[in-house]
Amino acid sequence: MGKYLNGSFCHRASRKLRGAALLLVCWPLWISSAMAGSSIEGARIWPAPDHTRLVFDTSTPVEHNIFALENPARLVIDISNANLAADFSTLDLSGTPIQRIRSAARNGSDLRVVLDLRSDVQPRSFQLDPNQSYGHRLVLDLLGSGAGTRTSEPVQPTLSDNGSGRRDIIVVVDAGHGGEDPGAIGPSGTREKDVVLRLARALAEKIESQPGYTARLTRDGDYYVDLRSRTLLARRHNADLFVSVHADAFRTSQPRGASVFALSQRGATSETARWLARSENRSDLIGGSGGVSLDGKDDTLAGVLLDLSMTASINASIGVGDYVLRNLEQVTRLHKSGVEQAAFVVLKSPDIPSILVEAGFISNPQEERNLGSANYRERLANAVFKGVEDYFNQTPPPGTLVAWQKRQSTGGTSHYQIRRGDTLSAVARDNRTTVRELMQYNGLSDDRVVVGQTIRIPAS
Repeated sequence: MGKYLNGSFCHRASRKLRGAALLLVCWPLWISSAMAGSSIEGARIWPAPDHTRLVFDTSTPVEHNIFALENPARLVIDISNANLAADFSTLDLSGTPIQRIRSAARNGSDLRVVLDLRSDVQPRSFQLDPNQSYGHRLVLDLLGSGAGTRTSEPVQPTLSDNGSGRRDIIVVVDAGHGGEDPGAIGPSGTREKDVVLRLARALAEKIESQPGYTARLTRDGDYYVDLRSRTLLARRHNADLFVSVHADAFRTSQPRGASVFALSQRGATSETARWLARSENRSDLIGGSGGVSLDGKDDTLAGVLLDLSMTASINASIGVGDYVLRNLEQVTRLHKSGVEQAAFVVLKSPDIPSILVEAGFISNPQEERNLGSANYRERLANAVFKGVEDYFNQTPPPGTLVAWQKRQSTGGTSHYQIRRGDTLSAVARDNRTTVRELMQYNGLSDDRVVVGQTIRIPAS
């Protein structure tokens, strides 16, 4: 067969045969190339609290089939036209539902991989195209596995430890990317997923250290959480605020500076349509810490409620984003001076104020070095938290310790000093009130304000 498929044989035959006969003689060369198939060149495993991700590096895209076997529990992955060039024995399987990985050739040209399992799992598989770090990949998610499997039941509010019976403000901090997704990579090889996890941990520590606040992380290790699950985690924790931390990148090294994003109106419109279209969402509560139910509402009323909730969420997001930018400006250059708006999936909670903080451009050599510094990340974390704290000091959620403390100190009224760039409408939006109410409360004849002017804010 080897001689028959030799290229020189095909060439010699072509001198004697013409037309279709030539194709028949040369066709086995194409078969030979296909038979070479794909190689499984490496493997990685990423344990997460609610799933385990197993990744096979493949030399080309592959066709595969997965099925489960019982007594004992096993998962079988048949990969067509493939061979094994990796050593599965080097994988650390601790903390995963996988007890052992076996493999063998099948049908002469296929590969069968068998996962001996400690417990039953729900498998999900898909393929990924090459990126900056990896080539073609076959990804297998084992759902319902992990040491801390998440449930859909909401977490009870955290009560402040001062005996007041009032709850903490809950901030969910989201470190972008993770696991198989490294995010952007800097000129010196710094990976976004590593930098933002350290920054998210630092921010969570700042939040936790402040009385009246509780922080929760969407991920606290090197594993991937899909984008929708991040917002669902915020809802499960009854979050008052969702902060997603990232590091920006550009094709050139010149751009630099931090940015803050809130959801755009286009993103809000598409998300409203998505919620109304999915029947399982109709019974969800709107309001991260409890609020309005869509259950039993007709489409028109449900749409109005969602629009109102989404608009309030976006306005609050822009408000907290403004405060964060003011404080970031004391630490680093700003890429844009105002809160930008985009249709990022992680910002699409219709009921939870959500911001995305780009801590800097990892593609800029100086900012890559800055983001790699623990001291610099600490300063960034301080600035973001100070912005969050400033916002909630102005508009604390009802029932929280911060709201109670504000009423105790002001007798139900707070004061705000107008800064450069402020408008009465922006102050009203940040404080969840109206321009008319502020004008009446302060005896103003119009909506004009001047820098340094102090106005009274009615209680939330």
